[in-house]
Amino acid sequence: MPESASAGPLSFPPSPAVPSSVSTPGPELVQLLTPEGERVTHPDYDVHLGDGEYRDLYRDLVLVRRIDVEATALQRQGELGIWASLLGQEAAQVGSGRALQPGDFAFPTYREHGVAWCRGVDPLKLLGLFRGVSNGGWDPHEHNFNLYTIIIGSQTLHATGYAMGVQRDGAEDAVVAYFGDGASSQGDVNEAFIWASVFNAPVVFFCQNNQWAISEPLERQTRIPLYLRASGFGFPGVRVDGNDVLAVLAVTRAALRRAREGSGPTLIEAFTYRMGAHTTSDDPTRYRLQSDLEAWKLKDPLERMKAFLYKQQLADAAFFAEVEQAADELAARVRHGCLTMADPEPLAIFDAVYAEGSSLIDEEREQLAAYLAAFEPTAEGRSS
Repeated sequence: MPESASAGPLSFPPSPAVPSSVSTPGPELVQLLTPEGERVTHPDYDVHLGDGEYRDLYRDLVLVRRIDVEATALQRQGELGIWASLLGQEAAQVGSGRALQPGDFAFPTYREHGVAWCRGVDPLKLLGLFRGVSNGGWDPHEHNFNLYTIIIGSQTLHATGYAMGVQRDGAEDAVVAYFGDGASSQGDVNEAFIWASVFNAPVVFFCQNNQWAISEPLERQTRIPLYLRASGFGFPGVRVDGNDVLAVLAVTRAALRRAREGSGPTLIEAFTYRMGAHTTSDDPTRYRLQSDLEAWKLKDPLERMKAFLYKQQLADAAFFAEVEQAADELAARVRHGCLTMADPEPLAIFDAVYAEGSSLIDEEREQLAAYLAAFEPTAEGRSS
């Protein structure tokens, strides 16, 4: 998607006063689409797309959600070991993912399935990781999308280091690091903020504030809105409606442009809500109110964009039917591909540990090979 000349300012407005509540978005929230799908203006951010581009964003949202729903069903049926759902966070991921230019590089957590989709990663590569047949599954440099990071927050340091390398290479690219509100309490994240600020690294820190760090609510992480933390590290922060794909696109474009132009890092807080469980091993009914979930369902990012398309007469019933059919076809491909994945050879786990090999790895490979050989039948039909 081409970058619009009106995607946002080159410098960020000063942070407003701290609102009385960190759980309710205040006037500082950047929003271009209301929950009812009405287009609104913002003094500092805007985005203008062609009719087809608006429809493409909606298609992305629908397909990404369908991947997530199908993967959750596969896990419940025993086909995946675990799954980390993005339900409710589609706009934050698609909006930021579509803001990236080809040369930009993204460092995800384990939940950025929507960003992976925008970067061209086959969904089956994601499922292979959660099925246990792969340790990653895709080439990070092919898609400029790093492998999923399970250790909470460590990818922000990886992204900062990569951005410093981009800076020293003289490239006009930017880096984005994704993390959640819970990760904002990690030492790695705060160290990344310091390094990025001091070295003016071209990195955008994209926090998906979905209100819950597993069972810990946001107030256990901070007493002020997360985006305001950036000022203490010496770079700007901005809070965006994370369920508004247009606002996320506009804000992320502006932050990435700022990074490419040498103005340093930015912290984006995408204010959203995790409508599903933390992972499929979690039961959110044990720690959060159903009324909160119902309130956030009224802000659903897919329904918001669908209403916008209808009200602007950018799409008709035939278009929405075609998108649903595409989603059905994608779901069928994902399911078939998952069920037919071949198990890896056991010794393949050692193949990509070190680029040039290791005597220790060689020894461990031989030990495992000898152990597995003990189960092979002998000429007499018994295990050796």
